[in-house]
Amino acid sequence: MGSHCPDCVKAAKPDIKTRARFWSSGQPNLITMSLIAINVAIFLGGLLLTRDPSTLSGGVTDLHLQLGLSKDVLSEMIVWQGDDGSLYVTQPNEWYRLVTSGFIHFGVLHIAFNMYFLFVLGPMIEPAIGRTRFLLLYMASLLGGSLGVILFDSGGITGGASGAIFGLLAGASVALWRRGVNPFTSGIGTTLLLNLFITFAVPGISIGGHLGGAVAGALCAFVMLAPAHRGFPKWATYATPVAVGIGSVIASVMLVIA
Repeated sequence: MGSHCPDCVKAAKPDIKTRARFWSSGQPNLITMSLIAINVAIFLGGLLLTRDPSTLSGGVTDLHLQLGLSKDVLSEMIVWQGDDGSLYVTQPNEWYRLVTSGFIHFGVLHIAFNMYFLFVLGPMIEPAIGRTRFLLLYMASLLGGSLGVILFDSGGITGGASGAIFGLLAGASVALWRRGVNPFTSGIGTTLLLNLFITFAVPGISIGGHLGGAVAGALCAFVMLAPAHRGFPKWATYATPVAVGIGSVIASVMLVIA
């Protein structure tokens, strides 16, 4: 569904060499590949541990109940009954769910879709900002997605890397715009709009998670992916995603305990 950003670069007029380096995918992508490996390992591990075939089709398993996110799960004790009649109790204030929910997926299609976009977007962005800042951008977007879930989604268990993926999509769009390229005439901007449309049109998709991730990623990218002649101090490119991530966690906690 997405397009490679060399198409975006061709559409640009100024500073072509700088933009070509920005979108270069020939550099190591250790964090991207590691994140994909972690997500796939958790998915396969959940299948092996639960031995629940609904893991493949998108059903809710014990792993989702242990690691997934919702405002209700964080605020009160809930007794869940599985399809096989088994009971599972979730406890309030399990704040780790703000992170772990971004590493679980509902079915093969869900994880395949997210990992494909991570595989495409990661090599575009990671070489441009380095491994540490790419990981910070990814995690800030993930935590922004978790805040969006707390704000807008109610009931049920939410999970998936989609918030982080939307953060990367929005971040790439902001980076193009900062370099004089209209992201909405490129593959990146079109892909972002298409996925936002799907988010609102298809039932069962976390609107809050996707929007929260996109907003967090865009805020971070405005500083982290600015062109050199409009750049921010280097420390700010580290501090911004840290601030967005911590701010998202604090806001999530305040919304739950309020």
